[in-house]
Amino acid sequence: MARLPYLDVDDLAPEDRELLDRPINLARMLAHSPSGTRAFRHTGAWIRHKARFDTRLREMAILRIGVLTRTDYEYSHHIELGRKFGMFDDDIRAVIAGPEADSLPELERLVLTAADEVTEGLSISTETFDALRRHLDAELLVELTIIVSYYNAVVRMLRSLEIDVEPGYERYLEEFPLP
Repeated sequence: MARLPYLDVDDLAPEDRELLDRPINLARMLAHSPSGTRAFRHTGAWIRHKARFDTRLREMAILRIGVLTRTDYEYSHHIELGRKFGMFDDDIRAVIAGPEADSLPELERLVLTAADEVTEGLSISTETFDALRRHLDAELLVELTIIVSYYNAVVRMLRSLEIDVEPGYERYLEEFPLP
């Protein structure tokens, strides 16, 4: 159960109501801090709409963070988003299995390894970074680092505020239970 009440549009000042243009629980919780929400959304919007990094690989990395941190909210939302960006059920199962999944090509295994290393050890190892360099230019390496770091912050907010999974996303937790 959430640690603070979820806000609705009517709870906000008129100039802040656009913060709930997509009234998911994450937005409804973060709206307690309108300026913080705007800053948070700015980076998220860049990741979703302006970063060059491959959207399918992005979703694989984010989903992996949800698996490792056992964050139901992040995990369930990014199963849906992953499907929208080209992930199939076998891809989702491979992300759950992790970088050791034999079915994944090298770049996908390396992206999952980078997500694992940042999530569990705070940085991408030299070995992984050098291997990624064979596939990604400097801009994409930095973008991957930003994406993985940002979503590690997101899962920590979700867990700290105990944000609930919306009923429409619970089906993903049943279809792909967290290990």
